[in-house]
Amino acid sequence: MTEDLSKALASTVRAAREERGLTLAALADISGVSRAMISKVEHGDAQPTAALLARLSGALGLTLSELIARAEGGAVQLARRDDQPVWTDPETGYVRRAVSPPGSTALELVEVELPPGAEVAYPAQTYRFINQQIWILSGHLRFVEGEQVHELDAGDCLQLGPPADCVFVNPTTAPCRYLVVLDKLTGPR
Repeated sequence: MTEDLSKALASTVRAAREERGLTLAALADISGVSRAMISKVEHGDAQPTAALLARLSGALGLTLSELIARAEGGAVQLARRDDQPVWTDPETGYVRRAVSPPGSTALELVEVELPPGAEVAYPAQTYRFINQQIWILSGHLRFVEGEQVHELDAGDCLQLGPPADCVFVNPTTAPCRYLVVLDKLTGPR
């Protein structure tokens, strides 16, 4: 993550929390992230992982893409590849590209590259206000959705069920690329 994006994410998290009238303690309760860690993120003292940002964005009623798009700037109609926000998880090397123009509609397209051997977990609350599909572009993805395990290969498309704790796993020695289609609901499921 660039230093500029890291600083912008810090102020975006804080602004989103304040817009919702949440204290650090309230956001900590909702997200399951400690007040100390939220404070570090908001002050730019910690580089957040994908899992941590997902917990915070979900608690704030935003998708991870929306959070990153807000940090990058306002809405546009055309998102050229070179201008699409790219974020790399410092813990796993997972690379997330916000393909859709930021703030354009409730529909979002996100391209992800999951490195070999990487595993990224998201809590059920991340999915409480979105419908989601995963389309595998290349490689193999093991997607754990609650108690269900889906083995997905290039061309496969999975519609997620009701909110459940989920884990994206690349058990292979090659990168896995997939497209996530998010449809933001107007309220929690």
